[in-house]
Amino acid sequence: MPDKPSPAASAPARTAYLVLGMHRSGTSALANLLALAGASLPREVMPADAHNARGYFEPWRIAVFNDRRLAAAGTSWDDPFAGLASGPADEADWLDEARRLFRSEFGRKRRPLLKDPRVSVLAGLWRQVLAAEGLAVRVLIPVRHPLAVAGSLASRDRFPPRKSVMLWCAYMLAAEAASRDLPRAFVDYDALLDDWRPQVAGAEAQLGEPLPNLTPAAGRRIDTFLSAELRRNESGGDLAALGEAGEMAAGVLNWLRAAARGETPDPAALTRAAGWLAGQKALYGDLVSPVSADRAVARTALADAEGRAAWLEQNQMELERTLNETQAIVERLGTRLEESRAAIREAAGRLDVLLAGD
Repeated sequence: MPDKPSPAASAPARTAYLVLGMHRSGTSALANLLALAGASLPREVMPADAHNARGYFEPWRIAVFNDRRLAAAGTSWDDPFAGLASGPADEADWLDEARRLFRSEFGRKRRPLLKDPRVSVLAGLWRQVLAAEGLAVRVLIPVRHPLAVAGSLASRDRFPPRKSVMLWCAYMLAAEAASRDLPRAFVDYDALLDDWRPQVAGAEAQLGEPLPNLTPAAGRRIDTFLSAELRRNESGGDLAALGEAGEMAAGVLNWLRAAARGETPDPAALTRAAGWLAGQKALYGDLVSPVSADRAVARTALADAEGRAAWLEQNQMELERTLNETQAIVERLGTRLEESRAAIREAAGRLDVLLAGD
């Protein structure tokens, strides 16, 4: 007679969905698609704003934590050399805080969805968190033309194209390197907006398994969410005009697009770009990173305050809506109660008449 499975063996496996990639490259759209298909968003989601009206679908408290952790290493999210920075001496303390944050956002959800582009350059820390929580990991990486990303960053942050393209290279190289040993899928962002179903099918093939709950109803919600409105910056322009930065980005882009098609491209372009970026850090890192980190300290405090205020405002609106709905239900029940009482009085009157006749 076979042995009974132990409680641990019979417990359902927990899998984290990790969206990596550059800011403004489609990580938010891909994250919400995953959420609609069965992954679980964090408890305190960063609210939408003028720069992303559909929402970010990421935990604002973890985003603020990541900014603080980058600053502790003398860098920031908009430093092209962030992924090459050494960890601070008190990394164990940062790891403990990250675990507490993760648990507060996701609890014991079976399919937590972690999306914050900063995780791409802090993947070593967050992979330790996910491993310590006993989670299997599935990685999805959207691929968007670096000049489209540069256009978006120019509108939001006034970054020059060369800086944005270097950032794009840094984040995409970090995302690729951090996920090589994991089930992962590269997803062409423009193709996703054109027709998401074949792109998701390709992603499922790359992951080796279907998304957790991609039902017909979920598909209809994804149809409603994904639209051409999400493609607000076209990829016009010539990468070659940006010199070596553009040349490196073109090689990385070609590799990523081939990977998104399910091919196995030669990693030489990635190796070359990573070596070039490391060389740029050796030349200019001491000039760029400290300035970026100093600005980030002030920005992080502001982002924390804005995130708290926006989250509280969003919850207040939801509570007010719930209260209004509850009041409407109470009013309807009160009306029905009065109607029932009137009916009882009428029936009692008829009974009195009948009894008097007897």
